[in-house]
Amino acid sequence: MISVPLSILDLAAVGRNESIADSFAGSVALAQLAERVGYRRIWYAEHHNIRSIASSATAVLIAHIAAHTGTIRLGSGGIMLPNHSPLVIAEQFGTLATLHPGRIDLGLGRAPGSDQRTFMAMRRDPASSERFPQDVLELQGLLGDESPIQGVKAIPGAGTHVPLYILGSSLFGAQLAGLLGLPYAFASHFAPQALHEAIRTYRERFEPSDQLSEPYVMAGVNVAAADTDEEAQALLLHSRRSRARNLFSRDDRRLTDEEVDAILVSPHAVHIDQMMTYTAAGTPDAVVSYLDDFQQHTGAHELIVVHHGDSVATRLHSVELLARAAGLPGADAAPSHHPEENEPA
Repeated sequence: MISVPLSILDLAAVGRNESIADSFAGSVALAQLAERVGYRRIWYAEHHNIRSIASSATAVLIAHIAAHTGTIRLGSGGIMLPNHSPLVIAEQFGTLATLHPGRIDLGLGRAPGSDQRTFMAMRRDPASSERFPQDVLELQGLLGDESPIQGVKAIPGAGTHVPLYILGSSLFGAQLAGLLGLPYAFASHFAPQALHEAIRTYRERFEPSDQLSEPYVMAGVNVAAADTDEEAQALLLHSRRSRARNLFSRDDRRLTDEEVDAILVSPHAVHIDQMMTYTAAGTPDAVVSYLDDFQQHTGAHELIVVHHGDSVATRLHSVELLARAAGLPGADAAPSHHPEENEPA
């Protein structure tokens, strides 16, 4: 059993033998399964120009998933606010909140979510990140009852009070979340170095707000749950290979399998393995034990797990195995899923 809620970060991963359409269908299936078994929420991250991640149009994907589910909370983990005007995001998430009341979260980050060339292709100003605190406040006001800009109102958006979350992997986000009295989600699933210091800083700097009276910490953990240790380690190896391919491929030249495997036995592998410091891989009981220990050491109020697999089917199986082992409320009533039964057509 895990004493805090479990949520999911779905990267809308595109497997090597899958299409983007397969990825979207898999995200729908994952959300429907997560809803049945009792995960609290699912978030989708804004990434650009990464072949293996299909969640770039984050608000559009959330709308699609929301239309195919009924109760689970959905949101961004996160929207990279420097890529957008606060008004546009207020309108997008105000629309989502109006269509799906009480189900929409708005997690915000200040990284570009892309490489430098893609950043330029999005016509972004390099100074946009410096305005992140002001943009968060402007966005919060546009979603509130009184617009911070005279004569400008987010329609839809105004009065929806979509809850905001600050995402981060450094002390900057921790300080800002604390000062604004917002929930803080740390990206320990890929940037673990400052986890404990950031959580401590957030708690120390926290000021109560209209949205939140006490600190609320969320933390990311990688998960590869399988029926056997051998299967889980195979999923973990697939994830390491995917990260190596994404990190070290250049322009239109993708690394071959042989080149990726060479990286994984070279000093470069240290960087990849450091990114995956907080990873629970193994049988369901072993994964639950790891997550319980992680929660106790961090004091996180909620864990956001990133299920890794080599296909939609293996991710679905990992989602269900963890739910059953963790004792989530609907896990026992959900039909069992097995990888061979869920391969995309």
